[in-house]
Amino acid sequence: MSTVPPPAPEYKGAPLDAERGPGLGCFWIQVVVLVLFIILAPLSAVLNWGPAIATLLLIGVVVLLLLVGQTAIFLLRLVAADRKTRRAPLGSATKTVGQLEEEARKRAAGDTGDAGSGGVGESD
Repeated sequence: MSTVPPPAPEYKGAPLDAERGPGLGCFWIQVVVLVLFIILAPLSAVLNWGPAIATLLLIGVVVLLLLVGQTAIFLLRLVAADRKTRRAPLGSATKTVGQLEEEARKRAAGDTGDAGSGGVGESD
C-alpha cells in the first residue's frame, strides 16, 4: 500500500515553486538596507538634514518593513512546503506520529494477511 504525497501548497493559483519569487540574497539585501535606514532616520533629525530627507527616510523605513515582512513570510512558506514533501523532520532521531501509525497499519495488515498462508517453519 503506497501513500499518496500531499499536494504542494499553492501560491497565486499554482504549486509553490522555490525558484519563483525572492530568495535569501534578496531578503538579506532588504534587511541590510532596512537597518541602514533605521540608523539614518534619527541621525537625519539630529544632524539637521532637513525635513524632506527625514520624511523620505521614515517613509523608506515603513516601506522596507513591509517588504522585509512579506519576503520573510514567503520564505517561511517555502520552508514549510519543502518540509511538507518529506515525511521525517530534519535532525530528529524519533519517528513522527504519521510514521508510527503507518508502521502499526502495516503490522496489523501483516498479522491478518499471514495467518492463513502458512508462516516460516510450518512446511516441516
